[in-house]
Amino acid sequence: MSKTNNKLSIIPLGGVGEIGKNMTAYVFGNDIIVVDTGLKFPEEEMLGIDIVIPDITYLIENKNKIRGVFLTHGHEDHIGGLPYFLKHINVPVYATRLTLGLVEGKLREHNLLDVTKLITISPRVGIKAGVFTVTPFLNNHSIPDTVGFAIDTPEGIIVHTGDFKFDFTPVDGQHADMYMLAALGEKGVLAMLSDSTNAERPGFTMSERVVGQTIDDAFRQADRRIILATFASNLHRIQQVFESAEKFGRKVAVVGRSMVNNINVAIELGYLNVAKGTLIDADDINKLPADKVVILSTGSQGEAMSALTRMARATHRKVEIMPGDTVIIASSPIPGNEKYVSRTIDQLFRIGAKVIYQSVSGVHVSGHASQEELKLMLSLVRPKYFIPVHGEYRMLKKHIELAVGTGVDPDNCFIVDIGDQIELQNGKARIGAKVPSGTVLIDGLGVGDVGNIVLRDRKLLSQDGILVVVVTLSKTDGTILSGPDIISRGFVYVRESEQLLEEANKIVTNTLQRMVSENVSEWSSLKTGVRDALSRFLYEQTRRRPMILPIIMEV
Repeated sequence: MSKTNNKLSIIPLGGVGEIGKNMTAYVFGNDIIVVDTGLKFPEEEMLGIDIVIPDITYLIENKNKIRGVFLTHGHEDHIGGLPYFLKHINVPVYATRLTLGLVEGKLREHNLLDVTKLITISPRVGIKAGVFTVTPFLNNHSIPDTVGFAIDTPEGIIVHTGDFKFDFTPVDGQHADMYMLAALGEKGVLAMLSDSTNAERPGFTMSERVVGQTIDDAFRQADRRIILATFASNLHRIQQVFESAEKFGRKVAVVGRSMVNNINVAIELGYLNVAKGTLIDADDINKLPADKVVILSTGSQGEAMSALTRMARATHRKVEIMPGDTVIIASSPIPGNEKYVSRTIDQLFRIGAKVIYQSVSGVHVSGHASQEELKLMLSLVRPKYFIPVHGEYRMLKKHIELAVGTGVDPDNCFIVDIGDQIELQNGKARIGAKVPSGTVLIDGLGVGDVGNIVLRDRKLLSQDGILVVVVTLSKTDGTILSGPDIISRGFVYVRESEQLLEEANKIVTNTLQRMVSENVSEWSSLKTGVRDALSRFLYEQTRRRPMILPIIMEV
């Protein structure tokens, strides 16, 4: 293809400097493709927020140029934001069979399934999308049907690895396509964007089969019910649970909405092999002897409303954990979730359960490549330019050190922020202008209507509570006709703080009278005066700063 004045721009809109909400745009002239549309779960200070998605303002402004969305695999941090994306930009979605199966459920919930074009892709079969040709290659990960993409552009080949590891004994027998990666490296790769999640971890990531052996051992030793919690999307591990259950003559019941949905989709599409009669309804758990039951559950991260957490609190409708039950938590805590997982484990021990978890047993292995595998990927692909993604800043930094160790020129390695453009033209790369980017917070049905100011107010309310001051003034002379009435929520217990609130009442009355006598009549000035005087007084008395909300009415 002949060169033009156009340049190739690679724009990470999520997934750099953070874990989650992965999204990358590839732009050339009048053509754009998007790889992944993920979400991430809120951080602790994001009070009340349900999920966080990338800001797609740039893509909405250029939606007529977008030729499609390409999904690497079915994890939430890669597909969770898709419904919100498609509500603004209706373009074809390309993914493997299992990923599309999981996507269909999401789109059905958002009433988008009938209006969205879903196209199944296969490894090594190229898809034409504008000037781009996108060819998937098979990866190993903790969910089947995971791919990376070789993106053929007018400037050269870009390899987008997606999440991966090299598992030489994969549960499903599907090996990563090292042959295609080596062939791409031989042909010449202009740039590679690669998964950095485990860039700090030395050695190789263990095979998922190691977990299967640990699960077998736990099943062999358990003499009552087994409750196993893992990620609902970790279908390789779920397959091994079914195999162990069949081996030891146990039936499997599934609890937790996401777990039920994912298992149903995977069985329907042939990605889970379950012997007839092994899967039972959760209502039948108590009809079987305790040593013949396995319960597969969500809640491996200690989420408040998940099935395992409700079992630990004895509030689950169908399952009550009994002394002697074996509980296996087959995952490691996501950073930030450690205390929730620890609390759940503690509650399970109090009930009298035997608990098997990551720090005391090998019941979890990562789905991401460790240092030796990252170096293997770099050595196979041999990119001219290297852009680490899918990780926090320190992980990106470490990944660049690994790349340099394999022979990549340090000047050809880029750590970028969300919204930065890596511009490639005539074989040269540089950082270009930033595009609109950031995060959008989802709270209930509200998309983007909660921002920093609302979060700041929520934080203040959570720390010191709120004081509402209601007062009615005369429209003619500004005198106080009723009030001030002070209502406290989350600040002090009213019955034990009557004197404090009486003093606060006097402060408000004196402040308003003084301001009226000085001919101050603007509501905003009166409210500010009341707020400042009351805030000073309350801080002196209590060393707390509640949110103060004056409500002034005129009659």
